[in-house]
Amino acid sequence: MLQKSKRSLLGIILLVCPFLTALAQLPVNGFYPKKNTLSIAPSYSYKSYDQFYRGSELSEGNPAGLGEISSSILSFYGQYAILDWLSSTVTLPYISVESETGELDPVQNVSQVDGVQDLGVFLKARVLEKKFDNAGKITLGGASGVTIPVGDYEGAGVLSLGNQATSVNGSAIFQYTTPFKIFSEVQLGYSMRSSSDFDIPNAMAYSAKIGYHNEFLYLHAKLDIQDSMSGLDIGTPEFGAAGGAAILPETEVDYTNLSFDFYVPIYKNDIGVSAGYGTTLTGRNYNKESAISFGLVYTVR
Repeated sequence: MLQKSKRSLLGIILLVCPFLTALAQLPVNGFYPKKNTLSIAPSYSYKSYDQFYRGSELSEGNPAGLGEISSSILSFYGQYAILDWLSSTVTLPYISVESETGELDPVQNVSQVDGVQDLGVFLKARVLEKKFDNAGKITLGGASGVTIPVGDYEGAGVLSLGNQATSVNGSAIFQYTTPFKIFSEVQLGYSMRSSSDFDIPNAMAYSAKIGYHNEFLYLHAKLDIQDSMSGLDIGTPEFGAAGGAAILPETEVDYTNLSFDFYVPIYKNDIGVSAGYGTTLTGRNYNKESAISFGLVYTVR
């Protein structure tokens, strides 16, 4: 019964809290649920910022002087295990962004924007699992997916819900788990973006995670890094000549984000709750954000 409980908990461990705008990160991890396991996870996140990296220099406010900007995000996450080693994931967020001072976005001429953002569809596969006597196990996997704008939102401007780009993403996932249920995980990925309106830079994505799990608890600390391959710097003459705020999706967006997440089952390992906190450590043409998030996870086997 205890072993079954552990397998059930691992089957529904997932990142349900999109704390920060992880543009190139895939919503997958190094755990693989049992065949026919379906997990549904709605979540709510709130984030805000009143500092911004103009290029790589941290400054007060934001590029258009809108004061503090806050976002509320309602997210849907669904994961289905097609096989023991293959699973699919669907994500869809609804976002509301506003200037707390009521200042108008210079491109959209509004102080608040809301709507559905991008639909994400992903596949994850385990390609290798090796167990060692009294030394834990290693797992190697890969994931790929696409995000497609489905909401009729404006891609330009400071209060935009997204960049209106179609992104094709891929990553390799390495995980090591000790016999004491402490685990470490590394992801290396790449994101290719295309848009009919903007020349949006592609980006490398890296993440490192360390965590612990048992039949009663799952928790981790995670570092997310994005490194754009090209793009403009906010505040430079080139940025102004290209259109200023109207050309924000073409900036070079880099960041390092740190987040902490935990999950606990509350009813027969079929229903659980998650929560977490995230913050920006460094960035380039990026918001210095902090965020909190809460989620509910329901699993059908």
